[in-house]
Amino acid sequence: MSVTLQASLFDGPAGQSCVSELGGSVRRTVLSAGAWVDLRPGWVRGADELFGRLCEDVPWRAERRQMYERVVDVPRLVCWYGEDATLPHPVLTQARDALSGHYRDELGEPFRTAGLCFYRDGKDSVAWHGDTIGRSKHEDTMVAILSLGEPRNLLLRPRGGGDTLRYSIGHGDLLVMGGSCQRTWEHAVPKTARPVGPRISVQFRPRGVA
Repeated sequence: MSVTLQASLFDGPAGQSCVSELGGSVRRTVLSAGAWVDLRPGWVRGADELFGRLCEDVPWRAERRQMYERVVDVPRLVCWYGEDATLPHPVLTQARDALSGHYRDELGEPFRTAGLCFYRDGKDSVAWHGDTIGRSKHEDTMVAILSLGEPRNLLLRPRGGGDTLRYSIGHGDLLVMGGSCQRTWEHAVPKTARPVGPRISVQFRPRGVA
């Protein structure tokens, strides 16, 4: 897949994609109803090179979905890696293992799956939702998002109404939604009319969360 990415001036040296330490570098924002969000800007070094490899190596697919009386194209490309699947790049395996170690005491289990979304331009998006398929509908859990490529806005709002939070994430940033966030808040990546480059979102989840 041929894409054009505006490289970050703060990215690591070419050929050295790797995850950085988490430790005390993660900034937590406590939300309402037992939800929280952690942010670690620039967690993956060499993120733009990793983005390029995933563009080429991931078997991206387009999906179609029933929407009321018609079937429509899902406005992004996707790929899913289950528990036993080999991830498409060693850095994603390092990232999953590092997240499992960092959140071991809070989560109580490792991250096991990885869902990838490819946002090709500003017309690609994901509507307001919570990841509530499976046990996350009733239990606290975590969803960790590694954002590669051009920054896009990820919005969060309380279910039932309230102020919207905005996070612009890309070029190796990490955002983790935890506690009751999937049940009591919603998140979205809205369409935008301004020129934006491509972005890949990698969502790490524990078993039984989708």
